[in-house]
Amino acid sequence: MGPVGVPEMIIILVIALIVFGPRKLPELGRSLGKSLGEFKRASNDLRNTLDEEIRIEEKPDEKSSFNEKSKSIQNSNKPAVATDPASGVHPTEPDVGT
Repeated sequence: MGPVGVPEMIIILVIALIVFGPRKLPELGRSLGKSLGEFKRASNDLRNTLDEEIRIEEKPDEKSSFNEKSKSIQNSNKPAVATDPASGVHPTEPDVGT
């Protein structure tokens, strides 16, 4: 079943004219047009909402990303050797042969 061509449209219009009559046909066309317009608007709204939700889900959380980077920087700045306050030797101070 392919697309509806001109001959098929003429047959459909003739049948609609016979079934609904010349007085009801314009009203039926208007209501059908309004219904199709509302359906198209609703489907576009749904598509836009879904696209926005997908975009939000794919976007990384900036705050958590910032916190993770901040923690990694803080961890990289920590000395590898623990300091002993009683010994007075700190890993950041150079060892000057005393």
